[in-house]
Amino acid sequence: QVQLVESGGGLVQAGGSLRLSCAASGRTSSTLGMGWFRQAPGKEREFVAAFRWSAKSTYYADSVKGRFTVSGDNAKNTVYLQMSSLKPEDTAVYFCAARIRFSTVITTSSAYDHWGQGTQVTVSS
Repeated sequence: QVQLVESGGGLVQAGGSLRLSCAASGRTSSTLGMGWFRQAPGKEREFVAAFRWSAKSTYYADSVKGRFTVSGDNAKNTVYLQMSSLKPEDTAVYFCAARIRFSTVITTSSAYDHWGQGTQVTVSS
């Protein structure tokens, strides 16, 4: 099992920045990649960004490309989501997820096996 704990959420004004962290524990050596998803009230959970440990490759949703940056620190078993130029439409609960199965599609929630509890991000206009 892999346990995930997100932190770093909060209230920020539009145009501001936040950095989310996702600390993994347990069988972290089995993790192939990490993902960030978000869910706004009344909406479905949507993909935000993904990170592959092996190649340090990154993937982003079009809505956050150029504003968000995902990165990972192997030594700390932690993945980060640096969010800049935040917009009110970025308001959501942000979830970190870990993937232990190989998948050619890593932008869907079904590709991920373990989830954190989520952290609230609120962007005021």
